[in-house]
Amino acid sequence: MKTVQISLNSIDKVKSFVNTITQFEYDFDLISGRYVIDAKSIMGIFSLDLSKPIDLAIHAEANEDEILEALKPYLV
Repeated sequence: MKTVQISLNSIDKVKSFVNTITQFEYDFDLISGRYVIDAKSIMGIFSLDLSKPIDLAIHAEANEDEILEALKPYLV
């Protein structure tokens, strides 16, 4: 598992982020304070405070470089 910080400070960014990570079969969690939500859930993402960076936990055994490359526009 790898954790990175991402920024999702607009509605369009949230939509494109979800579209990007749904291409991968792995699990992704967004962690904001004591809340942990499924990163593939648009409704879940909008329940978080998006004004500051959020931790993204990537539960992948392989293809980490490919995933990080796809997530580059959102990384802090």
